[in-house]
Amino acid sequence: MKSARAAGTPILRPGGSRLLNTLRANLLHWKRHPFSALIRLACFLSTCITVFALLDVVADILIKGLPNLKPSLFSLTYTTDNQSLLPSLINTFIITALSLIVAVPLGVGGAIYLSEYAKRNSLLVRAVRLTAETLAGIPSIIYGLFGMMFFVISLNMGLSILAGALTLSLMVLPVILRTTEEALLSVPDGYREGSYSLGAGKLRTVWRIVLPPASPGILAGVVLSIGRIVGETAALLFTAGTLARLPSSLLSSGRTLSVHMYVLAGEGLHIGEAYATAAVLLVFVMLMNGLSGLISRRIIKE
Repeated sequence: MKSARAAGTPILRPGGSRLLNTLRANLLHWKRHPFSALIRLACFLSTCITVFALLDVVADILIKGLPNLKPSLFSLTYTTDNQSLLPSLINTFIITALSLIVAVPLGVGGAIYLSEYAKRNSLLVRAVRLTAETLAGIPSIIYGLFGMMFFVISLNMGLSILAGALTLSLMVLPVILRTTEEALLSVPDGYREGSYSLGAGKLRTVWRIVLPPASPGILAGVVLSIGRIVGETAALLFTAGTLARLPSSLLSSGRTLSVHMYVLAGEGLHIGEAYATAAVLLVFVMLMNGLSGLISRRIIKE
């Protein structure tokens, strides 16, 4: 007993409960390592502050937005009287779908090439990674100006849904590329070697062995991209415009929910409708995230 105490081993009482024994062991450990206890306390406080801030923002939006939801906000035609958000909601869905249709194949395909076909840590791979990380940190207003100069003016698309979607696809492409590459690199090389030893080729190994375990990480990048697309305002002001109506074609101008909320809040006359739009936008993002999580769990199960 004396040797155990001298060695600093925590003494647990047989008669005490498991919770009390765990608490005594933790107290003894923290007493010997106070810096570890301080770091753990700081992490706990950071978690509490983050959760509290998130709940505060969500509660503020729902409390101020839900009472202002009314049937007139879901009219097919926007007028100065009803301030309908339904055209903006449909435009948001269209722009999000178009952006992902362009960005996801390019991002996932580029990540597959960098992680599976290109020589790892080569000059090309390092250059692409550096470029993607740099582009991911560029402010969205820069993408908006580029989209206006290239898609709107040079390609003569005008302020349109298509120009806005292509601009946003360029904006989220680095995020999808990097998250997909990290997800693919996290798959153990033993999976690939086992597949090759059984006679499978490169394409079959990537498609059947590597991609399924990496799908949660890939979908995480897609979810992040959806959140950035749905919440984007600055880039769409220069490329898609602010016209509040249902688009007749992809070359028609239109506003998304975030732009609609920005315009209403900027006018200062319809703050209640702006909060209602924010509540609908929050629910839209939550539904998209839930759908992505459902797809991820289904893929893992299969």
